[in-house]
Amino acid sequence: MNDNEERPVTIITGRVWKKKGGKPEGVHVMLVAPDDDSAVRRALESLAAEGYAEAELDQIGDMDGTPDDEPHLSAFQGALEGEVSIVTFDVPI
Repeated sequence: MNDNEERPVTIITGRVWKKKGGKPEGVHVMLVAPDDDSAVRRALESLAAEGYAEAELDQIGDMDGTPDDEPHLSAFQGALEGEVSIVTFDVPI
């Protein structure tokens, strides 16, 4: 990839906790980063800044196209604009 090419939006999936031992939430983090290590580091920093005490990240990959539905569509757009976008959702316990 050339330096002038746009980098793809990276998505990281996993679970997060506001309090250690508390109720888990599913999480999708979207961002643009030069490599996977940088993406994971920025994701963890952003989750900590949002008050999450713990995170388990399961998968990382590049988005294949633009999402169709909210809130992922807005998160994707935010990532393209340089933000680290965090989408949380309930997960079965």
